[in-house]
Amino acid sequence: MYLTQALKRAAQINGNELATQDNNRIRTWSESLERIGKLAGAMQKLGFKDNDRSAILSLNSDRYFEALYAAIWAGGIFVPINTRLAPPEIAFWLQDSESSILFVDKNFSEVIEELFQAGKIPSIKEIIYMSDDNCPANMQNYETILNENDKIDDTLRCYDDIAGLFYTGGTTGRSKGVMLSHTNLVSNSFNTITGLTIPNNARWIHAAPMFHIADVTGVIAITHIAGKHYFIPGFSPEAVLNGIQDYSITDTLLVPTMINMLVHHPDVTKYNLSSLRQLTYGASPMPESVIIKAMEVIPKCNFVHAYGMTECSPLLTMAGPDCHVFKGPKANLFKSTGVAAAGVEIKIIDENDNELPRGVVGEIAARGSNIMLGYWRQKELSDKALRNGWMHTGDGGYMNKNGYVYIVDRVKDMIISGGENIYSAEVENAIYQLDGVIECAVIGIPNKEWGEAVHAIVRKDSNNNINENDVITHSKNLIAGFKCPKSVSFRDDPMPLSGAGKILKRNLREPFWKGHEKQVS
Repeated sequence: MYLTQALKRAAQINGNELATQDNNRIRTWSESLERIGKLAGAMQKLGFKDNDRSAILSLNSDRYFEALYAAIWAGGIFVPINTRLAPPEIAFWLQDSESSILFVDKNFSEVIEELFQAGKIPSIKEIIYMSDDNCPANMQNYETILNENDKIDDTLRCYDDIAGLFYTGGTTGRSKGVMLSHTNLVSNSFNTITGLTIPNNARWIHAAPMFHIADVTGVIAITHIAGKHYFIPGFSPEAVLNGIQDYSITDTLLVPTMINMLVHHPDVTKYNLSSLRQLTYGASPMPESVIIKAMEVIPKCNFVHAYGMTECSPLLTMAGPDCHVFKGPKANLFKSTGVAAAGVEIKIIDENDNELPRGVVGEIAARGSNIMLGYWRQKELSDKALRNGWMHTGDGGYMNKNGYVYIVDRVKDMIISGGENIYSAEVENAIYQLDGVIECAVIGIPNKEWGEAVHAIVRKDSNNNINENDVITHSKNLIAGFKCPKSVSFRDDPMPLSGAGKILKRNLREPFWKGHEKQVS
């Protein structure tokens, strides 16, 4: 159970075959292994030690792939940074993880320089510049330091050693670092390869952001089978359609909003998508109309609905191609999240952790070797989430008599918009810093394009004239744009409260979700 084993096997059995392609930059598996070993050596020479953290803030690239594995090879932990964060959030992730090395590309170098010069990321000792243009004066050039160093031996971190630190939003307003071990990520990879029946000759395009655990799953799984990685900087319908056509892509993973934009692109039928064997989707619910359209546009492609969460490395359940049918005993089972993955146990529990009968709604709980070690330096939250040996997902759902899981609500106060998890407490904490706000509640409301949109309900001081634009603009100065309210409503009466004094958000959501079968989308 160690991630770097897959690199060595790939070089051993497929050494002269393509490992990565990023535009015109092509590496074989033997070359990739050599470069990763050299980059790890460069990191150690820069002071990187066992258990140190190495952060990456970059768009997708083959160098992202190398930097991720080099951190492990050198004896440390990789920390992917969400590219959509606001500067204060980037600084928090870097400081909370105490990352000592940061890999950054040209898209984010100015932000990092400003934070670095202002002394807001003091743990960062070295910044490695990943792009090909002129390297900033206070940074190390990626190719230069790689080529100046010899390949070092693998430090052989393994089993329960932390491999990756993946940050998620927090129910208390503070982001949480999810500690995923080598065992967690290798187990998840094997579950994924089995569940998706990924063939050894798979050609995977990395279109979803590589900071997200879903795409990291593709990174690790394709490496395990010594397949082929293709990188585009980020998602756009044209880039993905061209990538599938030009590289004869067989497999990938996208979130539903991406698939929606893809299949409704006006020129989609002009592209040759015949190579696409399977398209996996997850991170948020899939509108029925979108999956039907996708099956019409790419009729020879299989579709898989995968459900999971970062804390579970992430895969929990899958509804495979056999569920994407409209007749027979499995008709419309794609509306479920499928059955438990091969190495995962799932049960539905009540508030006392008792298992509920089939068909009864409760909280989804999971157990397996894919479940996180816990939250970085947050033992109380770790113990709460992992109590009694089960990961408590915060998702409300039920299981039918055949083991298919359906999600109907969220126990956690979370919104999913365009595949991004947004914890309302983070947004509320930002809004409360605006003068004149007495009470605030942030909820998710239905949105055709993104599934859910962030909506803020505000009670303000009667002597204050803040408006919707004030709330949104203020939020954008403190948190990432995708987390900010897309709409704001104001009320004069106090928020409805439970007996324990908590705002009853379900009551606030009800008018917006009237006519919907469930309060998630």
